[in-house]
Amino acid sequence: MNHNYKPFLDWIAAQQPAMRDELLRLADINSGSFNPAGVDAVADRLDARFAPLVASRERIAVAPFRSTDDRGEVRERPLGRALRLRQRPDAPLRVLLAGHLDTVFGPDHPFQKAREADADTLHGPGVADLKGGLLVMWLALAALERSPWKERIGWEVLLNPDEEIGSQGSAPLFAEAAARNRFGLVFEPTFPDGNLASERKGSGNFDVVVRGRAAHAGRDHALGRNAIRACADFIAALDALNGERAGVTINPGYVRGGGPLNIVPDLCVFKFNVRTSIPEDEAWLLGEAARLQDDIRRREGYSIELRGGFTRPPKPMTPAIRRLADLVGDCGRQLGLALQFKPTGGCCDGNNLAAAGLPNLDNLGVVGGEIHSDREFMRVSSLTERAQLTALLLLRLASGEVAWQ
Repeated sequence: MNHNYKPFLDWIAAQQPAMRDELLRLADINSGSFNPAGVDAVADRLDARFAPLVASRERIAVAPFRSTDDRGEVRERPLGRALRLRQRPDAPLRVLLAGHLDTVFGPDHPFQKAREADADTLHGPGVADLKGGLLVMWLALAALERSPWKERIGWEVLLNPDEEIGSQGSAPLFAEAAARNRFGLVFEPTFPDGNLASERKGSGNFDVVVRGRAAHAGRDHALGRNAIRACADFIAALDALNGERAGVTINPGYVRGGGPLNIVPDLCVFKFNVRTSIPEDEAWLLGEAARLQDDIRRREGYSIELRGGFTRPPKPMTPAIRRLADLVGDCGRQLGLALQFKPTGGCCDGNNLAAAGLPNLDNLGVVGGEIHSDREFMRVSSLTERAQLTALLLLRLASGEVAWQ
């Protein structure tokens, strides 16, 4: 290293016991995506922690989440507010740091309490995805703000309330941030082996509403039009598309319909997810879905409606993202980390930032695993390890040791 970054990296290491305790407190606050009060409570703690570092802080309402309920009707559900923090917005180099406040565990989920599994492992809801990453982000920025080079770099933090449900409401905030920053750092958890993501698949979520005609199942069965049967045919044909186009997978994930067994059911609701590899996959899938819908509509007495769409475009490894990966990889080597960058079928807000033109790396958070399950865990020492990684990148850029493009 050409500059003396050691005091700032050592300061990060000294904060680990306090950050461990803070992570336990954050994880004990339920912040399921549809628990606005809990999401806001997590934002309150982060807002207070960041307050001494920033020039501006905003709490921003986002649009409610729209989805199809089991009656086939569009339902709106309120969400918590985003938290946006900005420091030195006029600096020549401006960086976006992003993470989410929500988890997949609602207030009624049995997985609610964080605990220490051993001296270097915490087990709990959101400890890896993504509350540990929020503290990694804060540690890195707090170290930067202690340095003599801080004036040369500006930063923006965006913490959204709805990543786990597709970031519908916060999407405009990411588009705005992408336009005013040079690159982005997103604090999703690393792979369990500590490595980072390169390419990511795209994703879309869709709702299907099939309507038929109710009738008495015994007396007038022939007069009925069974919506469950028609929907089952649609599901089978849709699922058969798996393997028809390289890189595209379709996952039927939810179906509801029917009621009393003596009534021919006149409604069935079905939901599915699609993963894509290239932008052209989206048009192919929509075309195939339209063809399958036409097959149902040609049946007398049936209707079908497709709702939703593609929310996260594929994220390729562009030259700018490769440049950022090389810089982070070099910082890792200086810290004794041999980082590899691997493609993944998962997606996150990094997809949307890349599609908006902002090169980014998007799993710079803690090392952990078994996310989205009641076995979720993280490695406590990775709070220091990964905060030092981001801090060293920012310090080297701020000091002028390395340049961004």
